[in-house]
Amino acid sequence: MPDTMTPTSRLDAERARLVATIEAAVPLLRDEAAVCDAAPAFPARSIAVLRSAGALAAPMPQANGGLGLGTEPGGVAGLVAVLGALGRGSIAVGRLYEGHVNALKLIALYGDARQRDMAAADAAAGHLFAIWNTEQPPGLKLTAGGILAGGKIVCSGAGHVTRPLVTARRPGEPEQILLPRLAPGEHVVPGSETRLHGVRAAGTASISLQGLAVGPDGVIGAPGDYLRQPEFSAGAWRGSAVALGGLESLVALAAEQLVARGRAEAPLQLARLGEALIAVGTARLWTTRAAEAAELSRLDAAEVAATVNLARIAVENAALDAMRLVTRSLGLAGLVAPNPVERILRDLATYLRQPAPDETLTEAAAWFVANRRLP
Repeated sequence: MPDTMTPTSRLDAERARLVATIEAAVPLLRDEAAVCDAAPAFPARSIAVLRSAGALAAPMPQANGGLGLGTEPGGVAGLVAVLGALGRGSIAVGRLYEGHVNALKLIALYGDARQRDMAAADAAAGHLFAIWNTEQPPGLKLTAGGILAGGKIVCSGAGHVTRPLVTARRPGEPEQILLPRLAPGEHVVPGSETRLHGVRAAGTASISLQGLAVGPDGVIGAPGDYLRQPEFSAGAWRGSAVALGGLESLVALAAEQLVARGRAEAPLQLARLGEALIAVGTARLWTTRAAEAAELSRLDAAEVAATVNLARIAVENAALDAMRLVTRSLGLAGLVAPNPVERILRDLATYLRQPAPDETLTEAAAWFVANRRLP
């Protein structure tokens, strides 16, 4: 029988298949999250699921063999669903994949045709991308000869990410995006593994790039592109989507445990669950609004950034409210391992600690006030 599917319907089917595969893998991700949190250890099986499902190559544009998941408007709904599913299964894996998508988005935006093709080939071959930008003074430097001096700290996926985007400076210039090519296990500073409060399975450590050469293919875009709006702020919606998935899992587990105890019909417990469900709905609405503003709208850059920044704070507040309610409802039992609630509370508390929340909120509010607009 002849294939009657159009290119658009075939692409939609491939995106739907990927979403279904990731959603079906949530129990596996959840099981490995518990094991890797306790060790702590890198979630190798979960990342292998992403590889085999084609999720690592999916963010690249269709022209580069991808599904446009996060790089083209048609892929937005699929990426929202994938990030949410990952957050429900493992916030650590969601963190790793969100960084992978972020890196490929920047290459798609600022890289040249050859760099996009190389990134697509590497992603299809199973390489994990990331963005490593946190550093200690004097920061990562790039010499005139293309040699790096320094390193990065708090690098998720250290030793497992083989295609990290890093920011470095030449004297007198803004930050430049670079793409060094690493082998597994290379450049991890011995003994630098970071014992985070949560998201322990993300494999966080410090990286030394001292003496590493970066050729022309590893220089992405122009100096200053990393901070260019709206993408610098707009990309935060992807982290909100992961946090939303974790929040959904947290509230669902709390309800299940209250039912198992025979306490779910107590009026005060129902009231707390009701408030927690409202928090989930609030986070979902703001995440959707942020994704649409960032990827689908024709808003100007300043409005996109302001909208996504408000959404980031709204999701954080919703999650913090729900965490308080769940902790009050379950009592000490929710804070004792191996109860998965205990891990998710720690993972959310850590993952929500994004930089400069006060500045993010006030700058966003200032834009809407100055322009007499509502989001």
